[in-house]
Amino acid sequence: MKQTLLILALFIGMVSINAQTKEELEAQKKEKKAEADALAAEVKAIQAKIDALPGWRIGAFGTIGGSLSNFSNWYSQGTPNNQSGNIGFTLNAYANLIQDKFFWRNALTTNLNWVKLDDKDDPNDDDSFNPTTDVFNISSLYGRNITKTLAASGLMEYRTTLLDNFNDPGYLDLGIGATWTPIENLIVVIHPLNYNFVFSSGETIYESSLGAKIVADYTRSFGAVNFKTNLSMFQSYKSNNYSNWTWTNSFSYTLWKMIGVGFDFGLRNNRQEALDYALGQYDPTAIPTQEEPTFDNLDNKLQTYYTLGLSYKF
Repeated sequence: MKQTLLILALFIGMVSINAQTKEELEAQKKEKKAEADALAAEVKAIQAKIDALPGWRIGAFGTIGGSLSNFSNWYSQGTPNNQSGNIGFTLNAYANLIQDKFFWRNALTTNLNWVKLDDKDDPNDDDSFNPTTDVFNISSLYGRNITKTLAASGLMEYRTTLLDNFNDPGYLDLGIGATWTPIENLIVVIHPLNYNFVFSSGETIYESSLGAKIVADYTRSFGAVNFKTNLSMFQSYKSNNYSNWTWTNSFSYTLWKMIGVGFDFGLRNNRQEALDYALGQYDPTAIPTQEEPTFDNLDNKLQTYYTLGLSYKF
């Protein structure tokens, strides 16, 4: 009986010691976490001071998306034996020089995609990767500060395609005006004096003109999130047919080290490009008779693209 009571007392004592030890460890954990949170807040405050100092700010992030598939004797589809694939990537990079009296902001945005469909039953089909999405944009903005949020500025922006029809068409905007920075990371450019140079080969419907340029850009990184949205508009003084706008958006979330998930989408409206495409599809010998496309009867549909896949950050 005494031995049983002794063993029971020893057991209760061990449970008590373990419980006490766990409570002590929980208290230590709570204390260390509070210290870590305080240190993290201090580091964040110091980083904010570093970011506010004059100098260069350089960064880049993007998205990689792709898929590959192979079908053999899959009779429920129109092409039972095929290999197909889709590969694409986007890149958003910037290099900004921020000084007390002036700034120089440079940005690069590109989105390239390829797709293939190889019909193994057709030896004459095209089994190579062909470009689908093809976007390239580079810009440089220089400004002299008038106030804390307003600057006199000049902008150069060039947009074209890289994989197909390089610089055909290509767009070069050169203009002067003002830049407004109401909050950190938001840049609003208003240039009432801007010339939109349009480059194209042969006799086309593309035409350069004088107009107004408006750009709004918001680029932000906070924690694991990277975000960029850019709206670039040109309003021609000659005709609305020569006006255009492009709105691109990029979002990425870092999951592990520099790898995460990303999503990009873009919208564009350009009547010159729409008419050029419509004329390429026009067949004057078709029956029933087709109406030749012009700016007056043009069905100018909204241009869109999106990419979803793995993201990377430099």
